[in-house]
Amino acid sequence: MISFAWPVLAKYASVVIDAETGRIYHEINADTRNYPASLTKMMTLYMLFDAIEQGDMTLKSKLKVSARASRQPSSKMWLDPGSHITAEDAILGLVVRSANDVAVVVAEHLGKTERNFAKQMTKKAKALGMKRTNFRNASGLPNRGQLSTARDMAVLAQHLMSDFPQFYGYFARTKFTYAGKTFRGHNKFMKSYTGADGLKTGYIRASGYNLAASAKRDDTRLIGVVFGGKSARQRDNHLATLMDKGFVEAAEYGRPPYPARKPLMMVEADGSLVPAGITIKPREKPDPEVLRAEAWGIQIGAYSISDIAQQKANEAAVVVKKLFAAAFGRIEPVTVSGKQLYRAQIMGLTEADTRKACQLMDRAPHQCLVVAPEFAGATRMNTSG
Repeated sequence: MISFAWPVLAKYASVVIDAETGRIYHEINADTRNYPASLTKMMTLYMLFDAIEQGDMTLKSKLKVSARASRQPSSKMWLDPGSHITAEDAILGLVVRSANDVAVVVAEHLGKTERNFAKQMTKKAKALGMKRTNFRNASGLPNRGQLSTARDMAVLAQHLMSDFPQFYGYFARTKFTYAGKTFRGHNKFMKSYTGADGLKTGYIRASGYNLAASAKRDDTRLIGVVFGGKSARQRDNHLATLMDKGFVEAAEYGRPPYPARKPLMMVEADGSLVPAGITIKPREKPDPEVLRAEAWGIQIGAYSISDIAQQKANEAAVVVKKLFAAAFGRIEPVTVSGKQLYRAQIMGLTEADTRKACQLMDRAPHQCLVVAPEFAGATRMNTSG
């Protein structure tokens, strides 16, 4: 084990997990609360992505810059009070520049005030399973009440990739131009580590150098988080060592037969994001005789944590129910190679419907498998929508 002389005010913590299964390949002080610094902006981005996906705004929506936002300390984009910035430029400003003024602009647009937005961030974090995280601002600037853990940030990274795969590509951006000025990022880990393609760095004196990163090699994607690095270079080298070991262990351990994920392909239509390449007309709600025949379903994934499986089944069911009224979500516990897993499934379909539902879900971050009527024993869950 490599030993570091960590900064006095920072508590060292690290974790490496499989992005798909949640399997832990490394953890030290993973649940120790520390200051997340600019890793906070991952949550700000999550809230922004969610607002866009919900149709509350688009990538072209204009966000007004308040005087308070313009006064935020560096790093920043030096936005003028009273000016506007598009949602897409705000995304790039948060990812590449880690701009504190942009974080406040987003917070005020979505939450009216940054304080109220921080409460919304905390509520959403709890809902995502980030049990030891509390936000007090949208930027990660010093605040004694702004605390998180390495594990919680890994969970957030998982959700950013699985909930908004259409936006994950922004985390790979290393530069962008705004108002004639080119801004360059300082995430050197993403440039130097083989397979790395995002997420976020962070630093304040009280936190040390933090990093949340993801990398994919062959069919394995890992997420690694380090809190409390002594320097950016030391932090990057340390996480590289941890993730190298994780990839080796993943290759030796093998992975359960999960359905492969596909990127969510979206197009912009009339200012909103919609699934591409699918034309399926909703059918009317079937009568009881048809309902009894609908014993088929689709499997959208398998997860090591039951709560995540339930969430994924419920979320997918909301989409499928818009087309097939009898659909419902459920989970099916199984044991694979001695490991407890939970299959997320959508049931209540006819055999013909499963093909159309699979086609639909293939345009989401899942590749589904057909579940025949003989599969039984799972618990039916309530879904909304």
